[in-house]
Amino acid sequence: MGAPDPRTLETLGLAVAPREDPLSYPGARPSRSALLDGNRMLPLDTLVHEDRVPVLSVGSNACPAQLVHKMAEHGVECRIPMVKARVTGIGVGVSAHVSLLGYMSASPFHSPGSTSELFITWLDERQLAVVDRSEGVDSPTGNFHRAALPAGDFRVELESGEVLDHAWIYVNRWGVLHNGGPAPRSHPGRQRPLITELLAASTELRDLFGATPDEFCARARGNRALCVRGRQLFAEMKWTTVSGLEQYVRPHPRS
Repeated sequence: MGAPDPRTLETLGLAVAPREDPLSYPGARPSRSALLDGNRMLPLDTLVHEDRVPVLSVGSNACPAQLVHKMAEHGVECRIPMVKARVTGIGVGVSAHVSLLGYMSASPFHSPGSTSELFITWLDERQLAVVDRSEGVDSPTGNFHRAALPAGDFRVELESGEVLDHAWIYVNRWGVLHNGGPAPRSHPGRQRPLITELLAASTELRDLFGATPDEFCARARGNRALCVRGRQLFAEMKWTTVSGLEQYVRPHPRS
């Protein structure tokens, strides 16, 4: 019996999708730029820009297993270049809604002067339609808009040194949670401490979702009415603030 393929998501520790394990959100990310080719991460020798759209990922869209899951759901080929980039002007906050998948997702906010290392997924037309649908872009009950970030306001620099003239990003239509003051709070990148802190701060939230992160995820998962009520409660408790990216949301082309 031969050695396992070192390029598979399982071998690389990238096989768990937050859609299947909410407390793993945002999921494991690659250590370097690569080509996601089905269940494998391949070297990214060249990047063909034509007919692909650069989309910045602040949450689970930078998790290969999550992308595989999304594409498989719609029968779309999962062959996606994933490229690291240094992004100036974007912070990673906490969405002001409860995901129907059972977690508190990440959302971007305007953070002038700060720099983050994010992944860009270069999506073709069919892949972009799948991700748009997963974010509820074209749905009146969805949680995200797709926004265009112009180079004049946001610097997106690839590892090669190339600076993009624009990139797309998903902006939460309900805003983001704040840090107790006017500024958005940063997403800690792990669900347990985040949900634990939110539950500890609100009796009403515990009444709805339980006292532990495990209860929160179990109750929220698949329960649309409960997730909507959670989102409304964030607003009622005045925990929400704007992301500062609303002005960049506009009707979007597919390329």
